[in-house]
Amino acid sequence: MYQKPSAAFVGASWVALGAGMLGYIIGLWRSELLLNEKGYYFTVLLFGLFAVISLQKSVRDRLEGIAVTDIYYGICWFCTILCIVLLAVGLWNATMLPSEKGFYAFAFLLSLFGAIAVQKNTRDSQAK
Repeated sequence: MYQKPSAAFVGASWVALGAGMLGYIIGLWRSELLLNEKGYYFTVLLFGLFAVISLQKSVRDRLEGIAVTDIYYGICWFCTILCIVLLAVGLWNATMLPSEKGFYAFAFLLSLFGAIAVQKNTRDSQAK
């Protein structure tokens, strides 16, 4: 039995994605980091969002019997793990307060969760 996602779940997913991304980006904008550091963290966010959306799609395709090559599936997992590692290494070596590091980590993870949920809802809404 198939059910489309509820409006509440769709809304909550978009709020999670928006809150995570906006919080992260506003935090970068207002930070006293050098421009190249801001660029690094922004690029990691974009890379992470793309990686988890691609991973969610490839996992879902496999579950539904749609062909996904092993190499693409592996690259999706590798990139998802890599973006989290890149953020962790960047924050570990950053000269910022632990509270700032925690803020970026949780905003990043909220963004990734929101992206996965929005992708899932978009796909579920288009299914027949």
